[in-house]
Amino acid sequence: METRPRTLGELLQTPEYAGRTPFDGHVRTVQDEVRENLTRKLRSGEELFPGVVGYDDTVIPQLVNALLARQNFILLGLRGQAKSRILRAITGLLDDVVPVIDGVDMPDDPLNPIGAEGRHLLEAHGHDLPLRWLPRDARYVEKLATPDVTVADLIGDVDPIKAARLGTSLGDTRSMHFGLLPRANRGIFAVNELADLAPKVQVALFNILQEGDVQIKGYPIRLELDVMLVFSANPEDYTARGKIVTPLKDRIGSEIRTHYPSDVRLGMDITEQEAVRAEGVTVPPFIAELIEEIAFQAREDGRVDKLSGVSQRLPISLMELAAANAERRALVSGDTPVVRVSDVYAGLPAITGKLELEYEGELKGADQVARDVIRKAAGAVFARHYGSADTRELEKWFEAGNVFRFPQGGDAASALKGAGDVPGLTDLAAHVANSSDDAVRASAAEFVLEGLYGRKKLSRAEETYAAPEPEVRRERGGRWN
Repeated sequence: METRPRTLGELLQTPEYAGRTPFDGHVRTVQDEVRENLTRKLRSGEELFPGVVGYDDTVIPQLVNALLARQNFILLGLRGQAKSRILRAITGLLDDVVPVIDGVDMPDDPLNPIGAEGRHLLEAHGHDLPLRWLPRDARYVEKLATPDVTVADLIGDVDPIKAARLGTSLGDTRSMHFGLLPRANRGIFAVNELADLAPKVQVALFNILQEGDVQIKGYPIRLELDVMLVFSANPEDYTARGKIVTPLKDRIGSEIRTHYPSDVRLGMDITEQEAVRAEGVTVPPFIAELIEEIAFQAREDGRVDKLSGVSQRLPISLMELAAANAERRALVSGDTPVVRVSDVYAGLPAITGKLELEYEGELKGADQVARDVIRKAAGAVFARHYGSADTRELEKWFEAGNVFRFPQGGDAASALKGAGDVPGLTDLAAHVANSSDDAVRASAAEFVLEGLYGRKKLSRAEETYAAPEPEVRRERGGRWN
């Protein structure tokens, strides 16, 4: 195991630091460090931001440009667009470890300390200055902005007890209790939902960005922090809860817009990556696509607030609940756990809690809006892949007045046997399932019925399917339309 230098003298004997002296003017900032590691990864073709899906041609190029330009930046987008994940992923561009002075609250460069305590220790110990090594994960500090966050929380405050113990004035930096930002020195400081910060706190951040100084309780304190400042914000917050003050917004180098997945397949990849479900639960491709399509349909629904958006967490949570319901059914019946349409309906709480509704939607109710969205999604997925399938025999059976309740109890073989009562259903289900597994075929049979319901070729009442309801004709001007 490699033994790292524990004192400044040992550090200066390593090849990387050979010939260096304190305050020699050679300062490698965090931005320089990120740029160097990013450049190396780009040349070698390494993955830059693992787990960030769907942004290869949009967000990632803009983000790379900002990092190469050594800029601070803000990610602007609706909820559930991976803003926080991207900010945290930047830590992968930091060195594995960096040396800092041991025994001080603020991580300080042993060769270029900016804090009074660090400079005092360097002067007192010289080459015997004790070091500690800071891993990259410890160099990322994140703060969720709320209106009650103060300058003291982010920057620091005067500590009278510390001043009395050290015999310093209250304006001396040694008497200060540092906040989150100074403690992020030599690292990355992220502020989520920037618009929620009070204007006074935003101005303090602006001063750090612009001048490197700030006033704490009326005492001007100069802090030449070596920190990369990154932010995220939701455009809705500009009017709903606050705004970003103009001087700070102007000082932020790049404003990068995030977005939801551009197509269902990308969304499915994200959901598959993020959703947690029990091992052994099978999610057929047509059900996985249905779950993702629900989010896309919700984003287009006029009853859902467009400004709030529909978070990518909706299909992730829905996938988890649907899989859990399938597992519960399998535990009772002793059958193979395979997700069905009925399990998707059992996951309604994952949908209703994530939809911000317009007035029309509020009148209908979140539960009804969610059910309508599931119906539209099923119709869209069915039409996309099986729109040309011949379902005339099946439809005629329902038009003859027959009603069918898809079997929910018992094993999959029993459910599939019950589906055999509907002419052509099991044959079409076998084509959709593309599997010999009874549980998958049973899931496909229910999906076919739901798809036809979504295309308005059937009607649905709770768990039963029937012929479509006749169109209601209205008399206008003496004529029937």
